[in-house]
Amino acid sequence: MKSYWLWLLFNILLWPFALLYVDESIEGMTLNLLGTALYFTLFFITPLWKQKPKAILILLGINVMVAILTLNPIHEEALNPFLLLILTLVMAEGIYYLNSRESLILAIFIFISILVASFSMEMTLYIQLLIIFYWILVLAAMLVHKRVKGHADDLEARYDALLSEYRSLKRKKVSDDEVTRQEERMLIAHEIHDSVGHKLTALLMQLEAFRLDVSESNQEQVQSLKVLASESLEETRRAVKSLKTTETGGLPGILRLIRKLEMESFMRIHFSVKHGAFTAPLTGEQAFAIFRSVQEALTNIMKHSTSREAEVMFEAPGGSIFRFEISNPITGHQPFHEGFGLTSMRDRLERFGGGLEVFQTDEQFILRGYVKIEMGV
Repeated sequence: MKSYWLWLLFNILLWPFALLYVDESIEGMTLNLLGTALYFTLFFITPLWKQKPKAILILLGINVMVAILTLNPIHEEALNPFLLLILTLVMAEGIYYLNSRESLILAIFIFISILVASFSMEMTLYIQLLIIFYWILVLAAMLVHKRVKGHADDLEARYDALLSEYRSLKRKKVSDDEVTRQEERMLIAHEIHDSVGHKLTALLMQLEAFRLDVSESNQEQVQSLKVLASESLEETRRAVKSLKTTETGGLPGILRLIRKLEMESFMRIHFSVKHGAFTAPLTGEQAFAIFRSVQEALTNIMKHSTSREAEVMFEAPGGSIFRFEISNPITGHQPFHEGFGLTSMRDRLERFGGGLEVFQTDEQFILRGYVKIEMGV
């Protein structure tokens, strides 16, 4: 877009001088103004055909002929120097919009047109050679620029691909670390519950049995030992419960993880929280399962949707279930089938007494899921 405005600025600056250079009568000036109007009309409509290179090649070729006939009529005795600069701008526009082959065709056409216009006039050989040398340099410079720009665009595309892959691997690493951390915490919690918890329970039973057999003088000491063992068992249970809950439990933790995903993927995610979703007593495993489900849905949107935005809604109606819904706009009703990601998502939610529903309308693709809330968590 910046190149377009630069070409327009240069044309606006060059054409008045080019018109003043042409010494014409009133009728000639009228034809020159009509030619100028036609040139700028073609200049303005050319970007509208940027998806059709052949049409652009034809339009630029017509513009070359209009510029030559307007600024350098056949009966002129000297070549208009500003014409060379204007044709250089046309060539630059062709280099920008066309591929190398079509750019070369346009350059040859302009070169032949300049030769015909120059050889029809009484110019010295040195001036003619200067014009030829100038155009060869311009063509070489523009082709080199196109090649360098193509290489730079290729490097930029590779960089974007690598950056996208890096972000994907980074998200996967974070998710895998979270899963590994949660599995380790669950393993430690089970070990504490199965070993220390059971042994403390057995110790309490043995102390109670021992209290029945000891004398009255030792009853108070045994009772204090029993209270100490009971407090140790209660602290162990609290520790196990804490280990079973991730650091980012509940909806705030889910939102925190999704915000990280949003920043890494450059998506616009609109959140809607309803009906006590913030206070829903989700366990760490449930919160993590919901996050992975939302993450899978957003990943599918990035892969298959042309839109880079999504709406995510959370709610806990009645306090018995926790529901979420992800929707994004679509352009065209295309059939879909559930792949491994959606199947794994459904299995993960069903482990917590939940389910998954996937469907699409004419305007949106919608994914809904829910888990049952464990009372007394």
